[in-house]
Amino acid sequence: MSHIQFEKRNLKNGLTVIHHLDTNTPFVVVNALYKVGAKHEQSTKTGFAHLFEHLMFEGTPDVPYFDGPLQESGGENNAFTNNDYTNYYDIVPDINAEIPFWLEADRMTQLNINAQSLKLQKKVVIEEFKENYINPPYGDIQHILRSMLYQKHPYQWPTIGKDIQHIQKATLDDVKRFYQQYYAPNNCILVIGGNLQQDTAFEWAEKWFGQIPPTMIPEHHLPIEAVQTETRTFTHYADVPQSMIIIAFLMPGRLEDGYFEADLVTDILSSGQSSRFYQKLVKERKLFSEIEAYISGSIDTGMFVVEGRLHDNVDIHEAEDAIWHEIFKLQEEGIAEMEIEKVKNQMVTYMKFSDVSLLNKTINLAYYELLGNINLINEEEQEYEKINAESTQSFCNEFLNKHQSNTLYYLSSSCK
Repeated sequence: MSHIQFEKRNLKNGLTVIHHLDTNTPFVVVNALYKVGAKHEQSTKTGFAHLFEHLMFEGTPDVPYFDGPLQESGGENNAFTNNDYTNYYDIVPDINAEIPFWLEADRMTQLNINAQSLKLQKKVVIEEFKENYINPPYGDIQHILRSMLYQKHPYQWPTIGKDIQHIQKATLDDVKRFYQQYYAPNNCILVIGGNLQQDTAFEWAEKWFGQIPPTMIPEHHLPIEAVQTETRTFTHYADVPQSMIIIAFLMPGRLEDGYFEADLVTDILSSGQSSRFYQKLVKERKLFSEIEAYISGSIDTGMFVVEGRLHDNVDIHEAEDAIWHEIFKLQEEGIAEMEIEKVKNQMVTYMKFSDVSLLNKTINLAYYELLGNINLINEEEQEYEKINAESTQSFCNEFLNKHQSNTLYYLSSSCK
């Protein structure tokens, strides 16, 4: 993997500034990662991090329409929120590279938060909640699943929030307080990537952000999820075309031993038509129309999930036994080194392609800095290379057990 060069400095107000030079592109990316996600919310006021992602595009007294200056300069922007953080990025031609500095500093300090903007964005988010999580088939799976796995940790609700009423009841004081607590330089990682020289990047960061005062970031003592010791099951009926079975386990967090093994095991089970699930459960036994395994990628204790859609007239317990048969094979027989090497090579290829994108590199630099070790951007390939048959089997034996499983029978109403 090519070595990604970067330089990091901290401003006096706590803003972390990272620069990555890439002269092979005519663009500059300015990425602002705020250390606030759904896990930082109160359990009675969820969905605020995502709501605020929308509010951040409501403009300021100086820039009423945030997108305007970017579009006029030939640029574009977007944002995303997850359980761990909120991320905003702007892409502009290098000749207009200073514009995002101005815009991001401006909305960090004087965002238009008023009754009208709040009403508008609440309406947008509520509609998104309905369209993606309430009305569509299978939309509520993440809500049900997370509430099963997490008894203490705020990962127990997805980014959209636990309850639509939390957004409906959000007040102007609530969102102003959220802005004041979290949208500050000492809670932000600013990454500048592309065709902009290092001295200029740091100079502009100081010019536009240096005078913004820091704030008192609320302390969050996130509870550690206890080791699960007994099986949990839940049956849910819904008006869906196919019944599903979802089996999920708690797994190591992003920086813990076993995380990379979990990632590779999901690929061995379900990545591509040569995968174990596809060959045995889709092609050979024809139990599922589709089945996949994936991890949540969470910074704290995460989720290892297997979910499959059953063919009509397939017994849910037969399908469940078939999944467990494949998991038990991982535990008892292990995984051949040749199979591991194949998946590792696929992963390394994916990482190399990812590093070609300036935007990906810029976002990843911010993310690894959030993790507390920015050098991981150049070291993770080595972490995957360390994985072997013994370590994958050890992961499966420690984490993929029935007494640690959470099984959701998500059944078509026609099965009643």
